[in-house]
Amino acid sequence: MSYSYTRTETFSIIHARKLGAKVATDMHLCASYYGLPSEQDIRDYAEELAQYLNAGYIEEYEFGFKKDNKRVVSWRYKVDENGVLTTDERPGNVAAYVDIRGATFFNYLTQNSRFFQLSSTQRENFKANLPVQRANGEPPQDGAGYWTTDRNYFSGGRGLSRRTFQPAS
Repeated sequence: MSYSYTRTETFSIIHARKLGAKVATDMHLCASYYGLPSEQDIRDYAEELAQYLNAGYIEEYEFGFKKDNKRVVSWRYKVDENGVLTTDERPGNVAAYVDIRGATFFNYLTQNSRFFQLSSTQRENFKANLPVQRANGEPPQDGAGYWTTDRNYFSGGRGLSRRTFQPAS
């Protein structure tokens, strides 16, 4: 005799905050190695990410260090809303002790097409309630280094696939 069951899970702000907390943990490690971002910034970035995830308005999220508008070291998270990613790994394994002298911290997000389907008033209302107020801009270009896919975070049917850009040794 065999049994089967179906489990349905609806994505909620709890799931979004769980994913945001994983990214925040990566930011904490970044701060311990490189001195930035600050604790308050990490909290604000994590909540902003959770709100975007919960609303389904984000495609990618990235933070790191750039010099001359080129990445020195960074972490980029691609959002999977289709449940393709099912592995939920521990955060961490952040590239340590990269030479960031002369580099500045950046934090960049890319909204998805669902966000741009909103009216301009709806977009402005959504952004007005976020803890981070952003200016429009472009992410940095790749510097002298390479990308590796190294972590997956998953909760409630959505996932984040993390890629790390680090300098070539």
